[in-house]
Amino acid sequence: MSRPVMACLDLEGVLVPEIWINVAERTGIPELRRTTRDEPDYDKLMKGRIAILDAHGLALKDIQAVIGTMRPMEGASEFLGWLRDRCQVIILSDTFDQFAAPLMKQLGYPTIFCNTLLVEPSGRIAGYQLRLPDQKKASVLALEQLNFHTIASGDSYNDTSMMKVAQAGIFFRPPDSIIAEFPQFPVTRSYQELQAAFVKAGVRG
Repeated sequence: MSRPVMACLDLEGVLVPEIWINVAERTGIPELRRTTRDEPDYDKLMKGRIAILDAHGLALKDIQAVIGTMRPMEGASEFLGWLRDRCQVIILSDTFDQFAAPLMKQLGYPTIFCNTLLVEPSGRIAGYQLRLPDQKKASVLALEQLNFHTIASGDSYNDTSMMKVAQAGIFFRPPDSIIAEFPQFPVTRSYQELQAAFVKAGVRG
C-alpha cells in the first residue's frame, strides 16, 4: 500500500512575496531587504532585523500595516488549490503568527507551522520564540515517522534542511548562489514547472 503524500511548502518566495523586502521598500530601509536567501544563520538575521527596527522606531503595527497591503504571488492561489485537491499540504515557515494570519486568509487557511514574536505592550518587537530549532526539518522528519511520503519545496537556505530529509526536494525560483551550493535539487521557475515536479515526485497528475 502506497503512503499518503504530504506536500511541505515554504511560504515567502513560494506563495507570497518576501515580507521583509516589502517592509524595506515601504519604509525606505534597505538593510531590511536581507533574507534567508542571503543569510543562512537565522538567529543572526533576526537579531539584526530587530536592531534595525529599534534604530528606526518601528513597531509590530508598522510591519502589519505593510503585510495588510500584500497579496499572494500571481498564480500561487491556483497552484495551492491544485495541490490541495491532490494531497495534504502543510506550510512550514520561519515567519511569525503575527505576520502570517492575513496572508493565510487570502490563501484559504492552509495549515501553517511558524514561529512567534515576543512583543512588548508598547508594540516593540523584543525577540522571537522558535517552535523548534530547525522546525522545518523536524516537521518533515515527524511526518516521515507518521508514514507520509513527503515532498518539500522552498527557495532559501532555511529550506534546504527539510528538502534533504524529504523523499523529494524541489527548488522554486531560488537565487543562483543557492542553486550552485545545492545542485542535487531540481529547479523550477513557474508554477506550471512546480506542478510537474510535484507530479514527478509522487503527486497524482
